[in-house]
Amino acid sequence: MLNLRRSGVALAVNARREAAVWQRRFWEHTIRNEADLRTHVDYVHWNPVKHAYVAQVREWPYSTFRRYVRQGVLAYDWAGVSKGSTRKQRSGE
Repeated sequence: MLNLRRSGVALAVNARREAAVWQRRFWEHTIRNEADLRTHVDYVHWNPVKHAYVAQVREWPYSTFRRYVRQGVLAYDWAGVSKGSTRKQRSGE
């Protein structure tokens, strides 16, 4: 933990003076099978649309979606267009 503090990483310290690295709202999940993996990958691909950063999954430049299309796992128009989404500005745009 000391190295993290020296490097400028902010750590939350609880009442027992223990530092937490992970945010409280996140939890570990073991992928159980292929269907569970597909569900989580779909969630990751859809998230930029859900949060209105893009209108279509394929528009998010940081996604593995295009690789899944190239491999024939997903169709290019997978999930279609989010109705009524307004595109948010990302920092640096």
